[in-house]
Amino acid sequence: MTVTEAADEAEVPGWDEAEAVAADAVRWLLGCARETGDHALAWAATPSAAATDPTFYSGTAGVVAALLEAWRHFGDDRYGDAAVRAARSISAAVAHEENSSLYAGLTGMALVLRAVHDALGAPDGGAARALDLVRARFDGTGWGDWCDLVGGNAGIALGALALGEEELAVLAVEPFLRTAERTAAGVHWEAERGRAARFHHLAHGTLGIVHGLARVGAAVGREDLVELARAGAEDVVARNEAGAAGFLVPHSDPQDHPDLTPRHSYGWCHGPSGDAQTFRLLGDVLGEPRWYALADRCWYTVTRSGLPRRLRPGFWDNSGRCCGTAGVLASATDRLVGRGDRPGFARRLVADLLARATRDPDGARWSHLDHRATPALLEPRTGWGQGSAGIVRELLRSVRIRRGGDPTYAVAWPDQPPPVRAVPGDVG
Repeated sequence: MTVTEAADEAEVPGWDEAEAVAADAVRWLLGCARETGDHALAWAATPSAAATDPTFYSGTAGVVAALLEAWRHFGDDRYGDAAVRAARSISAAVAHEENSSLYAGLTGMALVLRAVHDALGAPDGGAARALDLVRARFDGTGWGDWCDLVGGNAGIALGALALGEEELAVLAVEPFLRTAERTAAGVHWEAERGRAARFHHLAHGTLGIVHGLARVGAAVGREDLVELARAGAEDVVARNEAGAAGFLVPHSDPQDHPDLTPRHSYGWCHGPSGDAQTFRLLGDVLGEPRWYALADRCWYTVTRSGLPRRLRPGFWDNSGRCCGTAGVLASATDRLVGRGDRPGFARRLVADLLARATRDPDGARWSHLDHRATPALLEPRTGWGQGSAGIVRELLRSVRIRRGGDPTYAVAWPDQPPPVRAVPGDVG
């Protein structure tokens, strides 16, 4: 171990503590469960919310991903039993769910139902029914006003592909061929019908669409889809404002809600932590070193941004998987596996998550801040995007990776390609 690595190891709490906090967070999640009949379990987005939510981003499906992670990590059948019971409530909600998307609707619910079936043998008829509804709702262009990764075509395509439904995946991405808008450097898309802003990043923007196009195009041998993905990525690359060493692109142009939204972000959803995932995918699909180099430049910017410190009001007030520290940790641990990075930055992220956890006899959970609100400390949430489920999943994976264990997730999510070490010498 080098002096630098020894310092990295000394400055943050141990991995045993991270594992213990994750276990406490699962206990808190189980304490928030609601019985819904037929011995089923469901979760609301927050403990105080009146209605349960079956979806991945905010509700039960995201909690199930964390339960399966804990079941596999700890070997405790209590977590598997809870996942099976939760799958019953998700399956029962399929017929009533109006959203078809990956993160907020039927496609994500189908993925989680299939995961419970594959891991624990639970029936997954709800997954087939969910996909049947998704197919039936296609209107020739999409599934509503959004075509992005979180809420529209790009995410539905990725979910369908992960479920072995190539025809549905192609159906979802082909509209991008005719809706692409030419720019000086490539193409971009209207993420939401009628919205003036053009978003650039993974959650709602061009790189999320690029991700869907590249994944589906490579899987089905459609070069036109892959080349359209390249054109979309080129548009985003041309917007870099961080110079030759880094990578930082504005949230949107024209700026969406400039009174509320910062011009630059650093997380998974609208920043270089998520951008790097798409660039890494393009490197795998296109076999071109420059995309791996762009992923490295994203990481250069992230690690020098100051996060996870809260440098000023509104900067890094979130610990969650979508917009905060856990999402950056996902990229950091990918780099530990795929790039052989030193663990210091990942450990600092873990240390920050541990420091910001609320722990008491009920378990552990996280609250985000909104510096514009009174009180500024928000109610803890349960699900994947902003809640404990997403944080648990990343903490347990980071513990396994640091111990030399399995770097995969119990529930792989289709917008995070598994890390594959690049060929030595292929990036600067």
